[in-house]
Amino acid sequence: MTNTEKMICLVDGEHYLPVTKAAINVFEDMNHIEVVAIVFIGGTEKLRTDDPDSYSKMMGWPVHFGEDENEIPYDLIVEMIKKYDADVVMDLSDEPVLDYTKRFKIASKVLSLSVSYKGPDFNFQPLTQYDLLEKPSIKILGTGKRIGKTAVSAFAAREIHKNNYNPCVIAMGRGGPEFPEIVHGDEMEITPEFLMEQSNRGVHAASDHWEDALMSRVLTIGCRRCGGGMAGDVFLTNMEEGAKIANKQDSEFLIFEGSGAAIPPIKTNRNIVLIGANQPLINIENFFGPFRIFLGDLIILTMCEEPMTSKEKVKKIEDFVKEINPEATIISTVFRPKPLEDIKDKNVIFATTAPNTIKDVLIEYLEKEYGCKVVGMTSHLSNRPLLKKDINKYLDKADIMLTELKAAAVDVATKDSIEAGLKVVYCDNIPIAINKTYPDLSKSIINLVDLAIEDFNN
Repeated sequence: MTNTEKMICLVDGEHYLPVTKAAINVFEDMNHIEVVAIVFIGGTEKLRTDDPDSYSKMMGWPVHFGEDENEIPYDLIVEMIKKYDADVVMDLSDEPVLDYTKRFKIASKVLSLSVSYKGPDFNFQPLTQYDLLEKPSIKILGTGKRIGKTAVSAFAAREIHKNNYNPCVIAMGRGGPEFPEIVHGDEMEITPEFLMEQSNRGVHAASDHWEDALMSRVLTIGCRRCGGGMAGDVFLTNMEEGAKIANKQDSEFLIFEGSGAAIPPIKTNRNIVLIGANQPLINIENFFGPFRIFLGDLIILTMCEEPMTSKEKVKKIEDFVKEINPEATIISTVFRPKPLEDIKDKNVIFATTAPNTIKDVLIEYLEKEYGCKVVGMTSHLSNRPLLKKDINKYLDKADIMLTELKAAAVDVATKDSIEAGLKVVYCDNIPIAINKTYPDLSKSIINLVDLAIEDFNN
C-alpha cells in the first residue's frame, strides 16, 4: 500500500485563479497525494482580495499569505511545513515572482527540513541520512573541493584522540576501496615504502582514509563514492556499510568525513561545515551553499588570506553565515604545513595542492619554522604530468621530498623520489585561526564533541 504524501502548493497571483485551482486538482486526483495547504508567494496585487478565508473557500484548501506581498515569505513556507507536517512542497509559481536565486533559497530551506521541493521540471530530494549509529558522532562536510576538509578532519581527530575520546574516522573518496577498508593508524607504521607497496597492488594509497590514518594515528575506515548531487547526495557509496563496521570497532566516538561537496549519508549528532574563502561568493551565498551552511554547528572558514581572498570577502562570508545560521560558532583560518619528521638543515622539494599564488608564504613559513631550505615547490599534486616535470627540475638539488598525502603523492612524488635516492617525508596541514579574536579551534571541536555525546545519550 502506498503511503500518502502531504503536499503544500506554492502559488502566485500572476496565474488566473481557476487555472491554479485546476492544476492543484490534478494532485487531488492522485490517490497517494493529499494537498494540505496553499501558500501565496507573490503577485497578490492582482488578486481581488487578500482575505485568506475568502480564498480558502474559493480554492477548497487552507490558504496562507505572507505579511509583505513584495517579499517571498520564506519563513511562512517553513512555518507551514511544520504546521501541516508536510512531505513535499510543490512549486506552481513562475517568473516574474520567482527567479533562480529565489527558488534555490526556497529549496535550501525546504531540504533543511528533510522535505522534497518539486516543480514542473525539477525534483530536489532531502539528503540520504541513514540512522544506524550506535555511538556519538559528528560529520565534517564542505561547500566545495580543495578547501582542506581532510586536513581539518585529521586535526579534529587528533584533538579528539588527545582528549581521550577514542575516535574512529570514516572517510569516503572517489578513489576509495570496493569494500570498506580498516586501517589501524593507531597501531601500524605507515612508511613511504609501505604506501608504495599498497600503490603497486592497485590501491589508491593517497585516498583520504590513508591520509587520516597517517596524520592522526587513529583507527580509520575507508569507503568509496561516485557522483555528487547539487545538495550533496551521492549516487553510489559503501559508507553505510562502513558505518556498520564502525559500530563494531573498539572506538567510542565516530567522525564521518565528506568528499568534495558530497555529504556523508549518515545521520550524526553534530556537524562541522567548512567554507573555502577562496571560493566564488556566488557559490557560497546562492544555490545550495546556504543549505550546507544551515547544517553546521561549528563553521570553519579556510584559505582566509591574500592572495586567495581578501579581508573584506572573509568579513562578508562571516556576516552571511551569522545571518542564516546565527547559532553556529564561526572560526576563520589559514593552513600551514607541518612535516611529520625533522627536516632541519635539509634541502627540500615541497609538493602541495595549495595554489601557486601562495607559494612564497608557504616557503617562508617552512624555512622559518623548520630550519630547512626549500629548493623547489610544486602545486601540481593533482596533475601527474606537471608534477613529474616539476620534480625533475629539483631532484639533483634536494635531500628530501616533502609532500602532502594527496592525489599523486605516492605513485609519482614518493616513487620518483625514492628511485632518485631522496628521503620522503609526509606533510600535514594545520588550521590556524587568523587572529586571537576567534574562539579557540581545539576547544570548539571538543565542545562540539561533548554536545554530540549529550545529544546521543538523550
